[in-house]
Amino acid sequence: MDSLSYKTVSANKATITKNWHVVDAEGQVLGRLASGIAKVILGKTKTDFTPNTDNGDFVIVVNAGKVKLSGQKLKDKEYITYSGFPGGQKRITAGDLINKKPVKVIEEAVKGMLPKNRLGRKMYTNLFVYEGAEHPHSAQQPAQLKF
Repeated sequence: MDSLSYKTVSANKATITKNWHVVDAEGQVLGRLASGIAKVILGKTKTDFTPNTDNGDFVIVVNAGKVKLSGQKLKDKEYITYSGFPGGQKRITAGDLINKKPVKVIEEAVKGMLPKNRLGRKMYTNLFVYEGAEHPHSAQQPAQLKF
């Protein structure tokens, strides 16, 4: 072999740089938006992606109430919660949930695309969703992100 040596570079806490991004959800389809956000939070858009570290970026989502769902999902898609008690199962359609808590729709979609372990729960804290166009993270100077 030549004098070139190839090494696999793994990211760690000392080498990670986290950036801030802002995404406008107005008029975007929920699933495509959520998968793009999940890729950024996981760090898959970075060259030093390492699956066992939290090297993803912070994502701010604004205008969560103006997200779109394709087809008949507004009336057919249901979100089900269960308290663990008899009769404690609750169902709400996607249309009703967007009217009541539009932030919850995007949070649930992105959370479902992250790993189901303690690292996934840590990555989920890098997501900030807001119903309106304003957000309190202007000091971080987030870059606009489009999908």
